[in-house]
Amino acid sequence: MNTSDEPARRANAARPVSGRLFVTKSITGELSGLELPVERGCPFAPPGAYERLREQAPMSKVNLTGGGEAWWVSGHEESRAILADRRFSSDRRKDGFPMVNVDAATLRQLRVQPPLMIGMDGAEHSAARRAVLGEFTVRRLAALRPRIQDMVDRFIDDMLATDRRPLDLVQALALPVPSLVICEMLGVPYTDHDFFQSRTAVAVRRTSSAEDRQRAFAELRAYLDDLITRKESEPGDDLFSRQIARQRQEGTLDHNGLVSLAFLLLTAGHETTANMISLGVIGLLTNPEQLALITADPGKTPMAVEELLRYFTVADTVTARVATEDVLIGGKSVKAGEGVIVSSLSANWDPAVFENPAELDVERRVRHHLAFGFGPHQCLGQNLARMELQIVIDTLFRRIPTLRLAAAVEDLPFKTDAIIYGVDDLPVTW
Repeated sequence: MNTSDEPARRANAARPVSGRLFVTKSITGELSGLELPVERGCPFAPPGAYERLREQAPMSKVNLTGGGEAWWVSGHEESRAILADRRFSSDRRKDGFPMVNVDAATLRQLRVQPPLMIGMDGAEHSAARRAVLGEFTVRRLAALRPRIQDMVDRFIDDMLATDRRPLDLVQALALPVPSLVICEMLGVPYTDHDFFQSRTAVAVRRTSSAEDRQRAFAELRAYLDDLITRKESEPGDDLFSRQIARQRQEGTLDHNGLVSLAFLLLTAGHETTANMISLGVIGLLTNPEQLALITADPGKTPMAVEELLRYFTVADTVTARVATEDVLIGGKSVKAGEGVIVSSLSANWDPAVFENPAELDVERRVRHHLAFGFGPHQCLGQNLARMELQIVIDTLFRRIPTLRLAAAVEDLPFKTDAIIYGVDDLPVTW
């Protein structure tokens, strides 16, 4: 696979370039003043600047847009150490937490609203996570598998029934599968999927203005506030109805807390998986020898999914923390009150941990990748995402073995302006 930066520059030459969020300040030479995050190369590979940063300064000081500074962390060892260390806080309300692209009004709102689970620490976080962990057990997810398989088959039936060629795989399969799954789990009407998908798209684009992002968040929150209110009076068989029943029984009903939980699960539950489905298909179609390994032996698909998650790492810089006391990491002293930003994309291509990281190897054993984070905040829905990816990959290539891209990779509209990487559309034919 060509891992130079040139194809990505050609593919996105006509697209608006988003503003960078961080600027390196603690190293000299060609990387001094480097604006981060850098757009991807291949467009699969991390930019070469990430590799040079990881080699020269895996812990680098950066200036933040809007003021302040933090540490940019690009090494795998350093990243895991930070994510597992409880001396680093996830609380966005703490001074020093590295907030970017957030206006003063939004910041004030964040400080008074109940925090999302990803913004909690310690006992508060453990209790909130325990409360919903039962929804993501191996047993409950195994019970979901036939339903997800049915969904995937139905969407592929629709693909095969149409005479349209090429077909956009994003709209035909990659986006509707995780959207429908999370809607059914949460009790959200799927007929409303256009509403929450459009608002989520605004929220994750770096090019969205602060005002547009704040409006999207507010509209989503108002929608979910109404949803929780309706479930309080008309419960169903879904995650939030069960949460409401449990909290009532315990005398701890927390309407605003449930709205915050709904916001987190709904937005996180479809965007990342949808993009991974699309990218996974591209990765396999452009590496046919790897695709042949799993079509010949579907027992290798779980390993292939882990490798695809590592290889693409759709969430690049969304993981941040603030130190609550002085901590020595990677030979650097992170002082109390200093923020850290973990580049999981860079960490997942660290050759000290993953030999020949630029090669897509579906037989690689990589469960220690950071695509789902690490430590106490590791992604709650990671096994659901894995199951969806496995079912889609196995079913799609079994039922449409002649599937191929209907456009050159360098011409695909990659989301270089979003905090969740992917493609806006994916033309395929067969």
